[in-house]
Amino acid sequence: MQFEAPSGYPLGTNKTFKIAATFLIPLLTILTKRDWRGAKNIPKSGPVIVISNHVSYADALVFAHYLYGNGRAVRYLGKDSVFRIPILGKIILSSGQIPVARESDKASHALDSALGLLEAGHCVGIYPEGTLTRDENLWPMVAKTGIARLAIVSKAPVIPVAQWGDQNLLAPYSKKVVLWRRTKITYLAGSPLDFSKWAGKEEDQAALIEATAYAMAEITKLLEEIRGESAPEQIFDPHNSDLPRTGNFKKQKRKGIK
Repeated sequence: MQFEAPSGYPLGTNKTFKIAATFLIPLLTILTKRDWRGAKNIPKSGPVIVISNHVSYADALVFAHYLYGNGRAVRYLGKDSVFRIPILGKIILSSGQIPVARESDKASHALDSALGLLEAGHCVGIYPEGTLTRDENLWPMVAKTGIARLAIVSKAPVIPVAQWGDQNLLAPYSKKVVLWRRTKITYLAGSPLDFSKWAGKEEDQAALIEATAYAMAEITKLLEEIRGESAPEQIFDPHNSDLPRTGNFKKQKRKGIK
């Protein structure tokens, strides 16, 4: 897939992105207290993959704010159901975001879209876990291997970013934003990851699992620095859980869906 090269400032912005930013940034400024760190690790130009932990529906918006404030207008690969929401879906699509059909045979198309964006020079945002973490204390869980495959094939720099605080602005799976106080939110970007060990192994499942674990471990280290505590030795693995792989498992539990 081919995409136009990013332009404008922040790099990659377009008319819809700028209009949305004009309305949303003042709102986020009112609702949050920013603690932004590691911005020097975000490349100002050229292709880059930024990856982060996922704890709240607010993540994508706040992460986009962090990147926008540091010179990049991100392109996300988002679940296709969001793009079907009346009006909002069209706005998201017009801003340059890419719909992905998760847990289906069409999900592989996401790789082609991401590669096209990177070849054009965009900043691509990925949540490797693919959904909100199922860990009860909101530590990163075992992620999907798509990020490893994308990193190996594209050879684009991968920047790990840990964030903490979004869950206090909008609790996991909640739709009720905290309006009565400003919520402190911390974002910390680390140094580029080194995937050279797995070069040429994009079809080797064992290598992809190992490379993905490496990427998530680096995010977890950054999150430990933010939280001032150590992550549990046992990482939550959705493959070994009865919880559904995607979606609001709490809502499904209430409905008795397995």
